[in-house]
Amino acid sequence: MFNVSFCAAGCGRPAITGSTLCAVHCADATADAQRLAEYITQRELVRGISAAGLHFQGVDFSRRHFDGCNFSGAAFSMCLFTGAIMRMSFFDFATLSCCDFSNGDLQFLSFAGAAIRECTFEGSELVHINFCGAFVTDSTFNRTNLYNSRFIGSTLTRTDFADCNLKRASFIKSRREEISFKYSNTAEAVFEAEEGA
Repeated sequence: MFNVSFCAAGCGRPAITGSTLCAVHCADATADAQRLAEYITQRELVRGISAAGLHFQGVDFSRRHFDGCNFSGAAFSMCLFTGAIMRMSFFDFATLSCCDFSNGDLQFLSFAGAAIRECTFEGSELVHINFCGAFVTDSTFNRTNLYNSRFIGSTLTRTDFADCNLKRASFIKSRREEISFKYSNTAEAVFEAEEGA
C-alpha cells in the first residue's frame, strides 16, 4: 500500500511521489506527470506511488505491474494499460478517456466516481473492482471476468458486457441505457437489493 505524505501547503491532499506538494500546489504538474510517466515506463513493478490529480496523455503503461498506487483524481487520455497487472490501486474520481485496459489482470481496485469514456477492458480479469458511482459510456467489457465487482449507483451508457462472468457482480441502483449483456450469466448478478437489506 502507498505511504501517504500530505501536501506541504496544508491542503490535505496527497503529495505527488518525489515532491512535497500535491498536483494542485506543485509548480509544474505537467512536468511532474512526465517525470512519473518516465519512472513507470522504465520499470516492470511500480509500487506505492502517488500520482493523484496528474494528467497523462498517450502514455504506454502496458504490461506493468502496479501495486498499491494512488491515481485518484488523475486524468488519462489515450493511454495503454494492455496486459497490465494491478493490485490494490485507486482511480477514484479519475477521468479515463480512450484508454485500453484489455487483457489485464486487475484485482481489488477502485474506480469509484470515475468518468470512463470510450475505454476497453476486453478479455480482462476485473475481480473485486469498485465501479460504484462511476459514469461509464461507450466502453466495452466483453469477455471479462467481473466476479464480485460493484457498479452500485453507477451510470452505464452504450456499453457492452458480452460474454462476461457476472457472478456476484452488483448493479444495484445503477442506471443502464443501451447496454448489452449478450451471452453473460446475468442470473448470477445482482440487480436489485434484497428485501430487508
